[in-house]
Amino acid sequence: MPAAEAVKTTVEKFTTAGNQAFKDAIEKSLSGLGEVNSHSKKNLEAVIASVSAVTKGAETLGAEAMAYSKKSIEDQVSAVKSLSGAKSIQDVVELQTNFTKLALEAYIAEMSKMSEIVASSVKDSMKPLNERVTAMVERIQAAR
Repeated sequence: MPAAEAVKTTVEKFTTAGNQAFKDAIEKSLSGLGEVNSHSKKNLEAVIASVSAVTKGAETLGAEAMAYSKKSIEDQVSAVKSLSGAKSIQDVVELQTNFTKLALEAYIAEMSKMSEIVASSVKDSMKPLNERVTAMVERIQAAR
């Protein structure tokens, strides 16, 4: 009987060890799955933040373009009124030259302003995505 008891004890030890190893593997898998889900959620949140920043930038750019167009039309109407009141060809040339100079300066200033809006929008939209990439690189380096 002692041999049967020894076999029984050995089988029980193997069964217990096997069950514990299986339980540990399941817990580790579930923990890993939880980390993946958390990481995926943070990635989705970063994409949403990025799209929100792009949308805000597009809205700002659109509003700026509309304001510039309105001002430009108003300036053109004013210039036409001024030209219609000119007394001589010299006055017409001076008024037209002045209008052209002011219109070009306004256009250059507006394009500079719009470039800044686009650059800021791109920067704001890339920030959450860059943070996620940085987090992933740090995670990979920590795993090594």
